[in-house]
Amino acid sequence: MRSLSSFSSSSASTPLPLQWAGEAVQLLPERALWWPAGQALFVADLHLGKAATFRALGLPVPGGTTLENLARLDLLIARHAPQRLVFLGDFLHAAPARAVLPVVREWRERHAALAMTLVRGNHDSRAGDPPPALRIEVVDEPWLLGPFACCHHPQTHPTHFVLAGHLHPARRLHGPGRDSVRLPCFVHEEGQGQAQGQGQAVLPAFGEFTGGWTMESAPGRRFYAVGGSAVWALPAAE
Repeated sequence: MRSLSSFSSSSASTPLPLQWAGEAVQLLPERALWWPAGQALFVADLHLGKAATFRALGLPVPGGTTLENLARLDLLIARHAPQRLVFLGDFLHAAPARAVLPVVREWRERHAALAMTLVRGNHDSRAGDPPPALRIEVVDEPWLLGPFACCHHPQTHPTHFVLAGHLHPARRLHGPGRDSVRLPCFVHEEGQGQAQGQGQAVLPAFGEFTGGWTMESAPGRRFYAVGGSAVWALPAAE
C-alpha cells in the first residue's frame, strides 16, 4: 500500500470564483468548495472504504482509493489553510468500511488543529458516526454556518443558502458527431424569491470511487463542469 506522501499534486489548479448567498466562494477542480471569508472548506460524499466494502463482497475493485481521497484533502488543506473542514455527508460508506479507520486516524492526527464537522448523510446512518478519537463534530442537517445551510440531501431553506451533496451530479457534454464525455459538476439551483439564501448548490462527489448521476437541464439550474485542473460554467443550453 502506498503512503499518503507518495501522491503528488497537479501542477496547476484553476478554481472558479462565484458569488453565492452574497459571499465570494471558489469552486475547486478537486471537487470541493472554498469559502475564503469563513475560512471553511466543504466536501461531499467521500464514501471512505467503499472499495474495501465491495472487495469484502468478492467484487474485484481496485484498492488505494482511501489513500487517494485523503491525499487530495491534504493538498487542499495545505493550499488553503482552512480553519474548518465540513463534510456534507457520507463520510464512511458502510459499517464494513470502518476497517479503514486506522488510516483515517493517522491522517486526522496530522491535522489535529483543524476543526472538522460531519453533517450526517444516508450512508453515515448505516456506517455509524466516526469514533470520538477522530474528533469530528457530528451534526444533523441543516447545520447553519454563516449564510449557508449545510446539508447532505438537496433541499430548500427559508433563510439560508443550501450546500448539499448526495446526488453525485454529472453532466454529459456532446462534441462533433457522436463524441461525448461525462464530467462531474457543481449544480446551482436558483431560489424562488429574492431573499438571500433561497437557493442551493449541490457539490460533486469528492470520493474517487463514487460514480455519478447525470442531471438534466431545468429552469433556474446552472452547471459548472469539472475537468482536469479547471472548473467552468456550461452554457445554459449545454
